[in-house]
Amino acid sequence: MTSPVISVAFHSGYGHTTVLAEAVRSGAEAAGATVHLIKVDEISEEHWTLLDTSDAIVFGTPTYMGGAAGAFHTFAEASTPRWFTSAWKDKLAAGFTNSGSKSGDKLAALQFLSIFAAQHGMTWVNLGLHPGWNSSTASENDLNRLGFFLGAGAQSNVDQGVEGVHKADVATAEHLGRRVAEQTAVFLAGKAAAAAA
Repeated sequence: MTSPVISVAFHSGYGHTTVLAEAVRSGAEAAGATVHLIKVDEISEEHWTLLDTSDAIVFGTPTYMGGAAGAFHTFAEASTPRWFTSAWKDKLAAGFTNSGSKSGDKLAALQFLSIFAAQHGMTWVNLGLHPGWNSSTASENDLNRLGFFLGAGAQSNVDQGVEGVHKADVATAEHLGRRVAEQTAVFLAGKAAAAAA
């Protein structure tokens, strides 16, 4: 069975979202995937080709003003030629985001990412975790400590640099990367079996 190829297409304003993108890559590589990190504000034709030939794309953006960053919106609009040709149809997709506040309206950013993927005909992979840190015996160090289901949500203090990205959020992003790699491997095996039948 071939190794899944996954691209992580993301924007990071201050470096926090880059930390999460690298964690997604680490988790996916640990599950056997080949992973490409693509900064959408520095995208080239070679990067577009990588996205087109990937089996899955994980989208990442900080949450700014209750939604995805402007640079990510620019990338999304630039993907229109792929929409016309259905170039990303039936690929797997997932997403992650970060904000300064515990909530920070991150759900709106994750919903934007999932709708963007749906418009391309992609199949969304959710986080697949119960919420953490929601009982008297729980801890802020739990996976999915902020309780998101659609994707990975992280919180970083606004007065700290990349060292302020919470370790539990990094671990949650790694979990997302592993999950996407595992689900992509299952998806590819299913396609191969169907083609051979």
